[in-house]
Amino acid sequence: MSARPAPAYADSSARPWRFLLLFALANAGGTIGYLPLFTVFLPMKVETVAGAGRLNLFTVVALIGTIAAIAANIGFGWLSDRSVARGGGRRRWLLLGTLGLALAYADFARADSPLEVLLAVIAVQCAANAVLAPLLALMADEIPDAQKGFTGGLLALANPIGAASAWALVQLPGLAEHGRLGLLSLGIALLIAPLALSPARRLPPQPTPLPRAQARRNLAAAWIARLLLQAAGNGLTLYLYYYFADLPPRQDALRAADFVGRTLVLAYLLPLPCTLLLGRLSDRIGRRKPFLLASAAVTAGGLVLMGFAASRPVAVAGFLVYGVGAQLFMALHGAFWMQELPSERHRGRDLGILNLTNTLPALVGTAIAWAVATPGSFAPLLFLLAALTLGGGLVMLLVREPVPAQG
Repeated sequence: MSARPAPAYADSSARPWRFLLLFALANAGGTIGYLPLFTVFLPMKVETVAGAGRLNLFTVVALIGTIAAIAANIGFGWLSDRSVARGGGRRRWLLLGTLGLALAYADFARADSPLEVLLAVIAVQCAANAVLAPLLALMADEIPDAQKGFTGGLLALANPIGAASAWALVQLPGLAEHGRLGLLSLGIALLIAPLALSPARRLPPQPTPLPRAQARRNLAAAWIARLLLQAAGNGLTLYLYYYFADLPPRQDALRAADFVGRTLVLAYLLPLPCTLLLGRLSDRIGRRKPFLLASAAVTAGGLVLMGFAASRPVAVAGFLVYGVGAQLFMALHGAFWMQELPSERHRGRDLGILNLTNTLPALVGTAIAWAVATPGSFAPLLFLLAALTLGGGLVMLLVREPVPAQG
């Protein structure tokens, strides 16, 4: 049986670019809720608290924090669905999560034992997901399919803003940890508040271009593909600080944090033109799959290059290639997934299930990295992560997209 034609993408419910930008900035605020923590502040805190045992403590804290994030994302997504059903909307959860992040970072700044660090990280993960779970459901509620690819490209702003924030806070002279984290909490609030205080405008019911059974099969294949790519990405990101720090010449904690911060800013800025251009192109032609396949191959190539790197310039080049492919894949995959959601009533819950491909991979990727990586020897891990990434791209071959409408 042939696929049904996809509906035309012309849509009178299109949102103005200002709203799309507000949405992207709020997403950046939610991302800043956790990205600087895991890329810079937690490794530095763990090194201070645990010293030589830093890898073990860091891994345990990351694993338990991830479990908390899984539960929080599904829970807050479901709660936001309930708020919508009762006429209250999702925006109140954004404000609650923002307040929670400020309190959680204050606890993290005071933490000076392994247990206190663990509890503070759990609190940060719960608060960040109180923002991100309702926020992504808002994208499904209020942004039409004709703008989802471009909006997915705008969401790529989150990582460079998060990485730049971490780097800038580390660079501030004479500022103690609690001051840096206080500024971080203020920045989060300034990014999220404009969207949280804006009026809601839900879309009318959208037609489904594929039979429900086929849409569910598409979702299952896309879920597995994202799980594999995110497992690779989490395994890389979690140990990126130590990967670059161990390249010759060995750097101290502050210089390593500065180098990683600058590298992340560059790696997250470079993909932006690609995600915006190709996201818009995928909107226009009504196809996401070809771009997803190509981006998975580029991502794997970057990981292989990092595995062979024996110097920082080559390692950075590999990471930049990885960053372009990974950001493009995630941007377009999110747009694809939201078009396939089976129920308008349970978008928050269903996106929480999608978010398992962000959080479960942290468990898988962390476990793989813990077993394979050793200080000074990350190449076997990187080659394994490249294989996972290629596997994710191949799974997308199972997806059947609707035939784009003509004219």
